[in-house]
Amino acid sequence: MTPSEPAQPPVALQVRGLDVDLAGRSVLRNVDLTVHRGEVVAVLGANGSGKSTLVRAAVGLVPVRAGSIELLGTPLASFRERHRLGYVPQRSAGVAGVPATVREVVLSGRLARRRFAGPARRADREAVDRAIEHVGLEQYRRRAVTELSGGQHQRVLIARALACEPELLVMDEPLAGVDAASGAKLAEVVADLVAAGGTVVLVEHELGPLRPVVDRAVVVHDGRVVHDSPADDAHVREAHSERHTHPHSAEPARLEPFPGEGVL
Repeated sequence: MTPSEPAQPPVALQVRGLDVDLAGRSVLRNVDLTVHRGEVVAVLGANGSGKSTLVRAAVGLVPVRAGSIELLGTPLASFRERHRLGYVPQRSAGVAGVPATVREVVLSGRLARRRFAGPARRADREAVDRAIEHVGLEQYRRRAVTELSGGQHQRVLIARALACEPELLVMDEPLAGVDAASGAKLAEVVADLVAAGGTVVLVEHELGPLRPVVDRAVVVHDGRVVHDSPADDAHVREAHSERHTHPHSAEPARLEPFPGEGVL
């Protein structure tokens, strides 16, 4: 670094030489990704490109064949402070019959911060209320999640991740099947989290309403990173031009945990 170059902020997520095989098939090959603290980075690509596998491996949900991963300066295998990491999975089938309210689901996001089982503490209740308010679902807090729309489902999952007050928020296709209002609210949530010192990594096919808050776009194709640039780069716009039908758009949410987190 020369004296005229500003120092880079600390690294929130570091992936080096990542190889992942699933069901006997190579899904990711020699993938590198660096996300600095305070950044909003979008991982883009077509269906089957490996973009979701990349973030799932990064949070420990998918085994890796080769390579290294560090979360907030700690190797993934040694990472224990799960409250520092928020994860929002894709929406898919799985809990259509679970009798849980919005508040109960969001409260499950506090488990990573609680050392002992028992009733929720005041800090837990306040964090849950803030998260629900942040995603604009105050009037639904006592509503069963089975009664919500697709966009509202997604906002519940985001609130659950926010409830643990993470430093790094990872979201896998948060815009899938959501309405315009939910997309705009998500952009506000991302901007507020970064303003408070957080970092966001999200997987999407298209940036849509998130474009104004995204700093960098990383394009994944056939299991490899093929482009990494500011979000308004022409290569990113080309990646956005791929249209598709999302396989989960009409399905209810599946409350998928990451290691160290429980669900209701």
